[in-house]
Amino acid sequence: MKFYSGFSLQNEEHFFAHLMQRGEFNLYGFSYGAIKAYEETKMRLHSFERVDRLVLLSPAFFQTRREAFKKLQLRSFKKDKRSYVENFLANCFAPYAQQKVMTKEEDVADLRKLLYFEWSRDELLWLKEQGMRVEVYLGGKDQIIDVEGAYEFFKEVADVTLFKEANHFLQGE
Repeated sequence: MKFYSGFSLQNEEHFFAHLMQRGEFNLYGFSYGAIKAYEETKMRLHSFERVDRLVLLSPAFFQTRREAFKKLQLRSFKKDKRSYVENFLANCFAPYAQQKVMTKEEDVADLRKLLYFEWSRDELLWLKEQGMRVEVYLGGKDQIIDVEGAYEFFKEVADVTLFKEANHFLQGE
């Protein structure tokens, strides 16, 4: 099993323990880490390596957001990285109390990749055709991603579970 962390985060997989199944051929990614898990899955399958499950936990989904939103995020990050990350983490836990997490340094290139990443319907269908199970978990109260857009996009190419009362960390009251 391999887990990829979200933007500016590390060691947060304990938040998702209830959704994770230990297995050598399972890849998990949270938020920005979902992009990394997805890319590793494609690479492994092209190299004829085995992957049984790709699990995307609140995957970074901004392809429905306007350019102005993305530019504002980048400008804010460049202006004051620390404040940006603090605000980002508060929004990850909203509307519930923020919990303690471990952070790491990210740069503007990581944020740009996260904001401009485009999920491919065809590639996700190809993964499923290879016999892999693709699962997506979304929180209905997520204040980071476009939950409705993500749900509409992924429901055709993955097994999608929506926790209506959950935030970006898939935590509820």
